Amino acid sequence: MLRYYSQLGAHREVVSLFKHMHYCGIRPAGTFVYPVLIKLAGEACIVFHAQVVKLGHFQDRYVRNVIMDMYAKYGPVKFARKLFDEMPERTLADWNSMISGYWKWGDEVEASRLFNVMPEWNVVTWTSMVTGYAKKGDLESARRYFDEMPEKSVVSWNAMLSGYAQNGFAEKALRLFDDMINAGVQPNETTWVTVISSLSLHGDPCLADLLVRTLDQKKIHLNCFVKTALLDMYAKCGNLETAQRIFDELGVYRNSITWNAMISAYTRVGDLTSARELFDKMPEKNVVSWNSLIAGYAQNGQSAMAIELFKDMTATKDLKPDEVTMVSVFSACGHLGALKLGNWVRNILNENHIKLSISGYNSLIFMYSRCGSVEDANRVFEEMETRDVVSYNTLIAGFATHGHGMETIELMSKMKGEGIEPDRVTFIGVLTACSHAGLLEEGWKVFKSIQAPAVDHYACMIDLLGRVGELDEARKLIESMPIKPHAGVYGSLLNASRIHKRVELGELAASKLFELEPYNSGNYILLSNIYASEGRWEDVERVRGTMRKVGVKKATGWSWVEYKGEIHKFIVGDRMHERSDDIYGLLSELGRKMRRNGYIADKSCVLRDVEEEEKEEMVGTHSEKLAICFALLVGEVGAVIRVVKNLRVCWDCHAAIKIISKLEGREIIVRDNNRFHHFSNGLCSCKDYW
Repeated sequence: MLRYYSQLGAHREVVSLFKHMHYCGIRPAGTFVYPVLIKLAGEACIVFHAQVVKLGHFQDRYVRNVIMDMYAKYGPVKFARKLFDEMPERTLADWNSMISGYWKWGDEVEASRLFNVMPEWNVVTWTSMVTGYAKKGDLESARRYFDEMPEKSVVSWNAMLSGYAQNGFAEKALRLFDDMINAGVQPNETTWVTVISSLSLHGDPCLADLLVRTLDQKKIHLNCFVKTALLDMYAKCGNLETAQRIFDELGVYRNSITWNAMISAYTRVGDLTSARELFDKMPEKNVVSWNSLIAGYAQNGQSAMAIELFKDMTATKDLKPDEVTMVSVFSACGHLGALKLGNWVRNILNENHIKLSISGYNSLIFMYSRCGSVEDANRVFEEMETRDVVSYNTLIAGFATHGHGMETIELMSKMKGEGIEPDRVTFIGVLTACSHAGLLEEGWKVFKSIQAPAVDHYACMIDLLGRVGELDEARKLIESMPIKPHAGVYGSLLNASRIHKRVELGELAASKLFELEPYNSGNYILLSNIYASEGRWEDVERVRGTMRKVGVKKATGWSWVEYKGEIHKFIVGDRMHERSDDIYGLLSELGRKMRRNGYIADKSCVLRDVEEEEKEEMVGTHSEKLAICFALLVGEVGAVIRVVKNLRVCWDCHAAIKIISKLEGREIIVRDNNRFHHFSNGLCSCKDYW
C-alpha cells in the first residue's frame, strides 16, 4: 500500500499510512518510503534522519541524498556538507545538491569551487550555476555558463530567461526567447510565464498583442499561472478591460498573485475605489496585497488613507510589514508632515526587526525632512553605512527647503569626496538652498560649475537673483538662455516681482505664464496680489475676469496639524471643527494681544475692493491661523507647533505668526508649498522672502 500510494504521488496517504504503521509497531520493509517522508517533512527532516540511522538505512544512496538535500535547502548547510564529506561514494545528484545548497545560502565561492572539482557535469549542474549567478544579479557570469553548456534543456533556457526578466532586462529576455525558438526548443508553461512577465516590464501593448496571437497560433494551454501572467501584462500595458476579463475567467483558480495584480492595476490608473473593493473581497490577503493598496493610496495623494490602512495592517496578528510597506508609509507621513506618526511608524520598524536597504533609509530621510525635522534626517544619513546619489540628493533637498544654504554646499563637497558625482537633481537642490539662504556669490559659483545647465538650474538662478533684488539681472539671464524657458523660470520672476513690487516685470512674467500654463490659478493670484498691493482694483478685477473666462478656479487653501495620531484640517473661516468656539475665542484673544504689540493686518492679499474691516476679517481667519490656535489649545506647553499648508503662506499670516511665536514663547514650523518657515521669538528663518 505504501508503494502504491508513493507511486501515485499521494503524499498525504503515505504519511497517514506510515503513522498508522508506527502506532501498530510495524517497521516498513525497505527504504523507498523515506525519500517521500523526508521531502514532506522539510525543516523537520532531522526526525527521519535519526530514524534511518537507527534502522541502518542511511547507506541507501537515495535516502542519503534526500536528507543532504533537505539540509542544503533548509540549513544549516554545514550539516549537508558534513554528510557530503562522509560519503564513501558520491553520485552526480549529491554534487548537484551541494552546489544548489551553496547557491541557496549565497555562497558563490564554495558553489564555484565544487563545480570546478566535480568529476563530471550534467545539464542540472550547469543550470544550477546559471540560476545561482542570475539570482545574485551577475548576469554576465550566468550568460557565460549558459553559453558554455554542451547541452541545454528547456529548464536551462528558463533559468537564463528568468535571470534577465527578474533583473529588469526585458529586451534581452525577449531576444533570448527568439534564440530559443530558433534553436528548436519547445517552450513550456514556465517559459511563457517568464516571457509574458518580461513583456509586462516592457509595457508595450503591440508586443503584448503579438505574443497573444503567437499563443493562439501554437494552441498553448493557458493554465492559471499563464493567465495570471497575461493579466499582469495587460494591466501594466494599460488594458484594464482585458485584465479584468481574464480575472473574471479565472474564477475559483484565482490566487493571491492574481488578486494583487488587479489591485495594483487599478491603483496605477488612480482608481482607488475599484482597488479597495477588490482588496476587501480578497479571501486571503498577504503582505503584497496590503503593500499594493497602501502604496496606491500614498502614490495617489491619499496619504492619510495609506496610514489608516497601515494601522489596520498592524492590527492583523499573523501579518508583519516588510521594507516595501515601510517605504510607502514613510512617504505618506512625509507628505502629511506628520512627525509623531512618523516616529510611531519607525518604532514599528524596530519592533519587527525590519532591515532597511539604501532605498529604505532614503525614504526615512525624506520623511524627516518633509516633517520639519532636518536634524533627524541628518542623523539617519550619518548612520548609513553606504550612501548613493539619492541619499545625498534627498538630504540636500531637505536642507534646501529649510534654508540651510552652506550645509548643502558642504554636503555636495562631502559627496564628491566619497566618489559620488553630483547629478542634475543635486545641483537643483544646492541652487535652491542658495536661493532660500540668499547666497548669491556661492550660487553663481555652483551654477557656473555645471557643464550644461538645464532649464531647472536657470529657474533656480532666476529665483536667487530675484531674492536679492537683482531683477534686471534676472531678466537679462532669461534673455540669454540657450534653451527655451519653462514655467518655473517665469514663475520665479513673477514671485520676485511680487516681493519687490516690480509691476511691469510681473506683468511680463505673468503674460508668459498664461501662455505656458493657462490653467494654473497660482499665476493669476500672484499677479492679482501685485495689483492689489498697489490698489489697482480695476486690474485685479480684469485678472479675475480672465480666470472666469478661461475656467480657472482659485485652489482652496488648507492647513493641517497632527494631534494624537490624527490629522486636523482647516480652511479659511472654518467653523466645522468640533472645537471651533474655543479656536475662535483664542484667535480673538491673540488678535487683541497682537494689536497691543503693534500688529496691523496686511490686507494687500485680499483680492477685492471691500471695506477695511471686512478685509481684516478675511485675512484674520486664514487656515494657518486656525490650525495654530488649535495646536495651542491641545498641545503641551512649550511644545513645537508644526503646521502644513498646501499653498504659499500669505504676507499677513507670516507677520502674525512671527508675533504669535514671540507672545506664546513657541517655536512654530510651517511648511507651505515653497519651503519651511521656522518662526521663533518674532523672527522667521526665511528672512521675510518666500
